[in-house]
Amino acid sequence: MLGTVARSRPRVVIVGGGVSGLATAFDLHRRVGAAAQLTLVEAGSRLGGKVVAGQFSGHLVDTGPDAILMRVPALTALLDELGLSDQIVPQAALGAYIWSRGKLRRLPAGTMFGVPERLIPLLSSRLLSPTGLARAALDLVLPRRAVPQQDLSIAELIVPRLGRQVFDRLVDPLLGGVHAGRAAELSARSTVPEIEALARKNRSLYLGLRRLRRHAPPTTGGVVLASLSGGLGRLVAALEARLGAADLRLNSTVRRVVRDGGGYRVELADGTSIAADAVVLATQAFVSARLLADLAPDATTLLEQIPYVDVATVWLAYPRSAVSRPLDGSGFLVPPQEGKLLVGCTWASVKWPDLADDDLVLIRGMVGRRGDRRWLGMDDEALVRAVHAELVESMGMTASPVDQRIDRWPQAMPQYLVGHRERLDALDAALRDQPGLYVTGAAYRGIGLASCVADAGRVGAIAAQQITTDIARKGPRLAADDRPSSEVTS
Repeated sequence: MLGTVARSRPRVVIVGGGVSGLATAFDLHRRVGAAAQLTLVEAGSRLGGKVVAGQFSGHLVDTGPDAILMRVPALTALLDELGLSDQIVPQAALGAYIWSRGKLRRLPAGTMFGVPERLIPLLSSRLLSPTGLARAALDLVLPRRAVPQQDLSIAELIVPRLGRQVFDRLVDPLLGGVHAGRAAELSARSTVPEIEALARKNRSLYLGLRRLRRHAPPTTGGVVLASLSGGLGRLVAALEARLGAADLRLNSTVRRVVRDGGGYRVELADGTSIAADAVVLATQAFVSARLLADLAPDATTLLEQIPYVDVATVWLAYPRSAVSRPLDGSGFLVPPQEGKLLVGCTWASVKWPDLADDDLVLIRGMVGRRGDRRWLGMDDEALVRAVHAELVESMGMTASPVDQRIDRWPQAMPQYLVGHRERLDALDAALRDQPGLYVTGAAYRGIGLASCVADAGRVGAIAAQQITTDIARKGPRLAADDRPSSEVTS
């Protein structure tokens, strides 16, 4: 499957230098080593994508994602292989709150994506009215309900079992905090496959969740969410350091991917192109759609059907004396029904031990969810005022922040709407006619860093198999030109 320039080694071009692209490159390098030439092309001036560190009030903070899910085996295996296992910093195990009906109410212990495991903690939280609690308890006695085979929204899965209040006051804010979406629109199969499987296999979600907990494999040291000492940028640096002789190109924008004989040509905005035997697009779905518009129009149509939501993080530093309530949790989430700007709030000074400060309390607010674009029309000062006002209302702040930092992330969060799995199946079929072309990233099989690492490993294994098969079939090739650039002028 050679491109325009003959090469003694097959070349794989990876477009996108975020965690997905880096993890794919690392996996390929680990599997095939020097048997293939790896080229990673990134439009920006740095690697890591949304994994960004910045200074705030004398502390180095993660301004994008700030945690990794430790129960994903691919992630823990990668940390071990990179020598980062001893750098894991667990999130403080303090629980969290829900801001509901004018008060911060304790999130019941034992919930999974908002589905409660026990009724007593749910009762103690006072999140539900007596009527809502009684309706939730019916799950214990309701007869088995046949779950339709088609993809359901999370609301369609949860409400018939546990009632509307559990969905509105628990499930929707928790999943909204993760996906910046509305759980009434999100695919249960793609966003909460564990809960969907429970609903299909068990008469009661309560009882099914208890059985699942009893048989769940242990996480690393019992840790569920964690960071790394020095921040998640250490993962990016470790991946980059292990790429060997890979050709890393920053500030290089890809214009399109086209067929070139039995391979591909990756055309760059500067007028040059790179011949490739295989191409991995580790870019946002709408970017991949644009790059494939000429090569695979059916795939482009499917990629364009994955919507994205704009989000922002608002960091505020308060004098410790301004906080009038105990910081006895990691923060709080806000149900969409409350009509607030905040989606959630992290009490970063207690969530992460390295952000503890004797004088200041660092708070990270998250705004932006599907259907709420109010904040997009606000400048930074207006956004800070709005978030501060909601913190006064929820936490009783008695003074204004002394420092602020805002990071806006346009089109940051892909939405797994109902039918997402079917769209992925159709996308796989559309790409089947383009052997050696792959897509990976947060838009497909999990938005968190751990899920991105897992999908990168899946794509890396498939691409490595293609490379080794191609080498075995064609045997050694004499290079007409095997220089690392291997570019032709458009």
